[in-house]
Amino acid sequence: VGHCHPDIVKAAHEQNQLLNTNSRYLHDNLVDYAERLSKTLPEKLCMFYFLNSGSEANDLALRLARQYTKHEDVIVLDHAYHGHLTSLIDISPYKFRNLEGQKEWVHVAPVPDTYRGLYREDNEDSVTAYADEVKNIIEDAHKRGRKIAAFFVESLPSVGGQIIPPAGYFQKVAEHVHKAGGVFIADEIQVGFGRVGKHFWAFQLQGEDFIPDIVTMGKPIGNGHPLACVATTKEIAEAFAATGVEYFNTFGGNPVSCAIGLAVLDVIEKEHLQAHATEVGNFLMKTLKEQQIKHPIIGDVRGCGLFIGVDLIK
Repeated sequence: VGHCHPDIVKAAHEQNQLLNTNSRYLHDNLVDYAERLSKTLPEKLCMFYFLNSGSEANDLALRLARQYTKHEDVIVLDHAYHGHLTSLIDISPYKFRNLEGQKEWVHVAPVPDTYRGLYREDNEDSVTAYADEVKNIIEDAHKRGRKIAAFFVESLPSVGGQIIPPAGYFQKVAEHVHKAGGVFIADEIQVGFGRVGKHFWAFQLQGEDFIPDIVTMGKPIGNGHPLACVATTKEIAEAFAATGVEYFNTFGGNPVSCAIGLAVLDVIEKEHLQAHATEVGNFLMKTLKEQQIKHPIIGDVRGCGLFIGVDLIK
């Protein structure tokens, strides 16, 4: 919502003067914030865990998925990056290819990129073709006695090249993953909170009928303050709690972070930032496409709201 936004600074300052404590102590800000955040999400995503960073959120999502499914394996997209913890480097081809390589419990699916990918715009059904790649990975894993815990994906792959997956891809993939006993995790750390303009969450671009099982958020959630969240269903949260090993995060969900989180949501609403992202994004797309006509080096211009990719070619 902008560097040093006065409303955010004020919220942090006021709460700092009152109380900042670890989250073993109950505080209204935590409940108020969870309730407010829940209004932006589909109803079934009603359980919230607060943390300090997107990496922490993705690591917890992995734990939730494994505890709920009792499976270990994860499917990710090629070129993906999900964070800097060891567990997340393992599911980030962007990183692990330069390090220790691919673990046996990690499976890499092709990016649903209709410009440079395996199946392009001229393919009569790129959605099914890309989803079938995931289905094949699942079948192959089953043959080797492995079981899928989760399909872990950024709602719009960013490090992979600002990719806009074709609508309907997530639905088809979720069908295959659920059938295999896995869950669908949508990483909204870079693309959530109205960045795409027409929707608050990027996974909503896939259509109203699509709801992930777990959503992770970070980065814009606290406007530069360390704040992150995992939202999930009651069933998944209950399976996680059933272990008796409760989830505790010293600073996750502290009163100051939650005050800032509430202020961020206020600013997004009050200053119509979603509409702004749409308007500025449309202007950028239009202007970039005009440049594309003039310059053969611009192969593709794609995007939604303030998530835009320009593909330069030889």
